[in-house]
Amino acid sequence: MRLEDFDYYLPEELIAQTPLKDRASSRLMVLDRETGEVSHHHFRDILDELHEGDCLILNDTRVLPARLIGVKEETGAHIEVLLLKQTNENEWETLVKPAKRVKVGTEITFGDGLLKAVCTGELEHGGRMFKFEYEGIFVEILEKLGTMPLPPYIHEKLEDQERYQTVYSKELGSAAAPTAGLHFTEELLDQIRAKGVKVAFLTLHVGIGTFRPVSVENIEDHDMHAEFYHLSENTAKVIHDTKANGGRVIAVGTTSTRTLETIAQRHHGEIVAESGWTTIFIYPGFEYQAIDGMITNFHLPKSTLVMMISALAGRENVLNAYKIAVENKYRFFSFGDAMFIRPKAKKGN
Repeated sequence: MRLEDFDYYLPEELIAQTPLKDRASSRLMVLDRETGEVSHHHFRDILDELHEGDCLILNDTRVLPARLIGVKEETGAHIEVLLLKQTNENEWETLVKPAKRVKVGTEITFGDGLLKAVCTGELEHGGRMFKFEYEGIFVEILEKLGTMPLPPYIHEKLEDQERYQTVYSKELGSAAAPTAGLHFTEELLDQIRAKGVKVAFLTLHVGIGTFRPVSVENIEDHDMHAEFYHLSENTAKVIHDTKANGGRVIAVGTTSTRTLETIAQRHHGEIVAESGWTTIFIYPGFEYQAIDGMITNFHLPKSTLVMMISALAGRENVLNAYKIAVENKYRFFSFGDAMFIRPKAKKGN
């Protein structure tokens, strides 16, 4: 398969720049996994799509205020550093702009000396390793100095930083939000539980792969970057019981999906409690073992995420749905509208 097989036309004005005031008022396209048919709703209508006995799996990662603006000690030049992954106690893998100004040994100061960093290594695509020096608690310093690492296609200022967090975010460590979850409110989650749907959580910290486009023509040559995940005994039991009782497993977002399918691959289709790193790359031809359906946003052309949902719902179905979304002026990407990939009917139903 070629990269252009996952391209589609998207007018720039459809890229959502700001979140809606009411999370659950975004639009929802339902794409039937079996027939390819689409229908149009609002997100709170997801309640009608979930059945008693289903389980909903959400990613409770919390985004670090990981974008830092510092000053290069030698020249006073401003340098932007985006924290991506902690590799040792005070060492981080980062993206830097402008990268050409930062070499091994470069020292950068943030917040009048509250935080200092020395470049210890150069990586590909503007990546740099930094060792940080500070007094106190690193996360508290980040809360003071850092801002939300909004994706590069968002140009508007985010007035409320919490709108780039899910209402159930808990485990600090992501470089980006698991955006399918941004549509949920506490009230909607309570309504879902009241309907007899189990709601359970896992953690996957979104990493560097989010910011890197696919650069190879043959998609099978693409390498995914590793992301850390954790799934608890409780969530493993919820999924096991749901499957045993004939219910459906609905993943909220591509991050929850990656975690569940990684574990299923490693354990012959079983979901077990574990922590680890995933580099799973899901594209058409992949056989899903863990999930039945998915709630997701509308993704970038030629991205690994379009490839992932194409593996679930069929490439032609997905590209047709995206064409319809453009025609109907859906809002795209992180602050945009949502899609529900409706599961195939269970045999015997």
